[in-house]
Amino acid sequence: MADELKHAYRDRWVRFHSLPGSKRYPDTADEYSIVLDRYNTVLDELFTGQEVYLITCGWSNRPEPDAPPVDHAQWLGARYWTSVCNDPTETDAEFISYTHLFVSRIPWQRGAVDDLLRVVANDATRGVMITDLSLERIHHPYDGGTDVLLPTPAERDTLMHQHAHWLSQHPEGF
Repeated sequence: MADELKHAYRDRWVRFHSLPGSKRYPDTADEYSIVLDRYNTVLDELFTGQEVYLITCGWSNRPEPDAPPVDHAQWLGARYWTSVCNDPTETDAEFISYTHLFVSRIPWQRGAVDDLLRVVANDATRGVMITDLSLERIHHPYDGGTDVLLPTPAERDTLMHQHAHWLSQHPEGF
């Protein structure tokens, strides 16, 4: 679901790459420092002084999870929130799957989710979102960067210009 935001809200979306030269995965301690600094810099600009929702995902072929995946419980007490059918037009029960969302509510502070951001940077989990409580500002880290959704195109443009050297060279911003 987080991956679809850039298409649904194109005029309010921006992508920042995690490493210079659009390198996807960190290999050294210095590169991990760069990745975490870029994630946290944008998160600070979006959420300093606020509480945020930390949203993680699990997947299964059942409408509700039996229990949170083990790794979700460690993300600041994440609890089951809701589930979404991945393809509501699918009629074959064998191929129906669900995304299960788990949420924590925490006060934002730099470094609060560094362990999770490292897991994301290593492509060991997906679909993470960090949002304000109104769900208007969304930070979706992924292996290789961050997608950010803001309430207005003007706010998006301001953030883009602040970190222009982190933008993709791709003409569509990918």
